[in-house]
Amino acid sequence: MKKLLYIIVLLTVSVVAAQEEDEDSSKTYKKRILESAEIDFLMSYYTQEGDNAAVTGGIGTEELTDITPTIVLSIPLNDDDVLSIDAGISAYSSASSSNVNPFDGATVANPFVASSGASKSDILTTISGAYAHSSDDRNTIWSANMAVASEYDYFSFGFGGSYTKLFNEKNTEISIKANAFLDTWKPIYPSELRDQPTFVAFEDDSRNSYALGIGFSQILSKTLQGALSLDLIQQQGLLSTPFQRVQFADVEDLVIQEFTYADDIERLPDTRFKIAMGGRLHYYINEIFTIRTFYRYYTDDWKINSHTASIEVPIKITDRFTIYPSYRFYTQTAATYFAPFNQHQSTQRFYTSDYDLSDFDANQYGFGISYTDIFTKFHIWKLGLKSIDFRFRQYERNSGLTSSLFSGGFNFVVD
Repeated sequence: MKKLLYIIVLLTVSVVAAQEEDEDSSKTYKKRILESAEIDFLMSYYTQEGDNAAVTGGIGTEELTDITPTIVLSIPLNDDDVLSIDAGISAYSSASSSNVNPFDGATVANPFVASSGASKSDILTTISGAYAHSSDDRNTIWSANMAVASEYDYFSFGFGGSYTKLFNEKNTEISIKANAFLDTWKPIYPSELRDQPTFVAFEDDSRNSYALGIGFSQILSKTLQGALSLDLIQQQGLLSTPFQRVQFADVEDLVIQEFTYADDIERLPDTRFKIAMGGRLHYYINEIFTIRTFYRYYTDDWKINSHTASIEVPIKITDRFTIYPSYRFYTQTAATYFAPFNQHQSTQRFYTSDYDLSDFDANQYGFGISYTDIFTKFHIWKLGLKSIDFRFRQYERNSGLTSSLFSGGFNFVVD
């Protein structure tokens, strides 16, 4: 049991040193951080349904599907340095975003019916790279990263880094990370507002986010490990979504066909400060069962407060197969600026009917299965199969939104 624990804790960071008899010609031998290049082929399929689309003012179809293939390549540059490259696309079809212009389809305009226009689908392309360096004693790790993402109306550039220090024979770990994301909108407004002389478009099309994270983890006993985290995020710029509608209760509705015209678009403050504090406990019961628990408290200056609690119980069926049943509960209060369809007043400065900013509870049920073979006996060309992982998650909000996520991945070692 004791040997197994040390293997889990140390992973691949054990150091073997040898001293030659001649002090002037000493040489240190150490285990590489990553023995061989590895490649992950990942795929996810997401689908959701609901009746509170923000694009149409808080009512209407939220039907959406998304397919995301991704490739992650990890390359050992030497004993201490690893370069990782992550590239993927997210191809989605959204019934709600199709109604940015509800009149460009072949059917009667209706918030619960998807239009067939160009805004119905889009592709998000992302690529990121990270460089990580470990000290000779494997007690210090620093990394730097950069990322670019682009879709039709949005571009994001991000960069950052992290620093990790291990103490107490690697039983204690402290880390700090910082990231910045410099984003730019190409604002797309609801079709009925574009030519109105009284409509006021956004002047600033940028959105910048700065994140700082601090982590602490500790081996508490042979069977218990704990971790604490604190994340601070400052956002500024265009935090509203330009094509999300708002209708006012004190303005007479204008209905064309079966569609209610927007009185304005969502307008939110140009700054937001977020704080998230969390903790994890992992308890090793025996060679078959492990319990992983997590809790997080979140708050921001838009008056959203939330609690997240989750539990996962990995069950080792054989030496190669493990199943992962899980459950997650989430609850939040509404933002100050939220109100449902047609309930805002035109005298307000800020307003949104996006139900992501509403008061709601959510449950998520999950199940996964993984296969692991550290000896990579199965090969495809020069790729040795190391692991296979499949997951399913079912998400349900009390507002009526439901979603399903299927994901899977294959991890190969390059010979």
